[in-house]
Amino acid sequence: MPLLGPPEVSWDETVTMTRAPKPLDLNGLLNYAARALSARAQTSSELREKLKRRAARREDVEEVIGRLKDSGYLNDKRFAESFAAWRRENEGFGKARVLRDLMARRVAPALARQTADAAFRQADEVAMIEKFLERKYRGKDLGALLAQEKHLASAYRRLRGAGFSAGNSIRVLKRYAAEAERLEEMEAEEGRSSEE
Repeated sequence: MPLLGPPEVSWDETVTMTRAPKPLDLNGLLNYAARALSARAQTSSELREKLKRRAARREDVEEVIGRLKDSGYLNDKRFAESFAAWRRENEGFGKARVLRDLMARRVAPALARQTADAAFRQADEVAMIEKFLERKYRGKDLGALLAQEKHLASAYRRLRGAGFSAGNSIRVLKRYAAEAERLEEMEAEEGRSSEE
């Protein structure tokens, strides 16, 4: 008995098999939005973009967004507050990183700044930096590791990428390595080169 392989499919048949999803009416958009929000919290702007790609009529998108806001299922302020608190407490990121991430999630810039300021008002950035270093360099002797300039520079870049200020990052790193004073020079050089 001959072995049967996959059926031969022409290019035209392949194109018709990968068709775009069917556009959704108002009720379909509401259901789609509910599924999207139950899977992951989203901002109004993020959800609006998803709905625009699926809507049969553009005006239905604003109707769905309005209904979700009125019912309390979509609230950018509440989203931003919980997102900022999560990133600060559970992931240990600094204010600049949280602000950058809020903006990437399409939170309005003024709301993102206000939320980040509120989330970090009572935070002790130096203590956060120390916890961050302990977590990232778990089980390593930081004094010995940071005595090498390449590891010191790497730790500094890591702290800056995590959203911590340059001054506090250098202050904490100075506790571990005498070479940390070089970081202030590097920061000043970067500042001068960005001004030029």
